[in-house]
Amino acid sequence: MDIRTVCLGLLTFGEATGYEIKKLFEDGCFAGVFDASFGSIYPALTRLAEEGFVHGRAEAQEGRPDKKVYSITERGRAYFIQELSRGVAPDHVRSEFLIAMIFAHLLPGGIADAYVDERIAECRKAIDFLNETAQSPHTRIPNMQFTIGLGLATTRAAIAYMEANRHLIDDTTPARLGAATA
Repeated sequence: MDIRTVCLGLLTFGEATGYEIKKLFEDGCFAGVFDASFGSIYPALTRLAEEGFVHGRAEAQEGRPDKKVYSITERGRAYFIQELSRGVAPDHVRSEFLIAMIFAHLLPGGIADAYVDERIAECRKAIDFLNETAQSPHTRIPNMQFTIGLGLATTRAAIAYMEANRHLIDDTTPARLGAATA
């Protein structure tokens, strides 16, 4: 799914500026689900407006330039539903953490273990965020509860796996590998 389709999806919730859409990717319901930068959001919104999928209007601000507020059109809503109905591609995972774990045997002692500690802490923060998000009025609909629940389940499973199997990383330190091959 491309950034244009995701922007249309976000606009099904109501009006938003490009900045507000960016915040949804960083701190809102799309945090951890889809990455987007201002450099991709604004061109997507411009193109969607040119194609008649969204409507943009200028809103005056005191002491600042006008901000552009976008809303989805009926044509945009129909296009979004059509795109969702086509199916979804497999998720693409990009993880610097997993790369570090693959090459943990090359790291000096303790570094890989510290990375595991950091990842567990990040997962715990994500669980707190998801629990907080689940209490928001706009996420109390069943499909959002499903999505949040899946996020909680996978994050808890990741913590459990890392805690139960961190010894596998300890076994890959250079000193241990040298002893195993001698």
